[in-house]
Amino acid sequence: MYEFHGDKRRYFEMTHKVTVGHIIPFLQSNWSFPTDMRVLEIGCGEAGVLKAFTDLGFQCTGIELEESRLEFAREFMQAELVEGKVQFLNKDIYDVVPETDLGSRFDLIILKDVIEHIPDQARFMPQLHRFLKPGGRVFFAFPPWQMPYGGHQQVLPQKWASKMPYYHLLPGGLYPAVLKALGVQPNGIRTMEEIRSTGISIERFLRICHKSQFGIAGKKFYLFNPIYEYKFGIKPRTQLGVIGAIPVLRNFVTMGVYYLTESRK
Repeated sequence: MYEFHGDKRRYFEMTHKVTVGHIIPFLQSNWSFPTDMRVLEIGCGEAGVLKAFTDLGFQCTGIELEESRLEFAREFMQAELVEGKVQFLNKDIYDVVPETDLGSRFDLIILKDVIEHIPDQARFMPQLHRFLKPGGRVFFAFPPWQMPYGGHQQVLPQKWASKMPYYHLLPGGLYPAVLKALGVQPNGIRTMEEIRSTGISIERFLRICHKSQFGIAGKKFYLFNPIYEYKFGIKPRTQLGVIGAIPVLRNFVTMGVYYLTESRK
């Protein structure tokens, strides 16, 4: 496991820098922010993304299932909490009622590196309409499942298990067998299997968007994901347009995608 996965302050700062340097410019190139924009992040973690939006003066809300991560968010965003710029909620998204639990609906919903961890995305994505104001947008950032580390094996503590690419694509029982051979413990194998069950490709994401009545307002594909600059010292690089236009193949060589979607309801 890489050191930064356990350093919550550093991870908070990395996600803040990526949001300032890449996510906000991407959004603004495809959409004009409302002056009184309200922002909701689902799966906000330590809230580095939301910090970038509160810095711009926007009202923000973060929802997170892991209370332990919200403890760090409250620590890192203590001033913003006191000033009423941000609020956090530890609750399952399916149980949240926007008007009573959150006080309003939102202009922008953010799911950064979250959709690939949610079971039954086809059930989940239509739920997002409940949280959106008319004309609202949803931003998604995720690694296509078939990319070299789409199985999130980099979080494993075992050296070779964390560094080997593509082996998460092994079929059936071969994948857990290889994990075991690499020294991964049963709990780690179960976690990797859970990630495999929710991994999502670009094509599947687009099919679910269409069925969920979300249109595509903007997109950007990265050969090297922007956060790699802070994790590994690798400069961001956008994917070649010709590669990004080839279904299926693009998933194997694209390490991150940004999509801005808009409700068609």
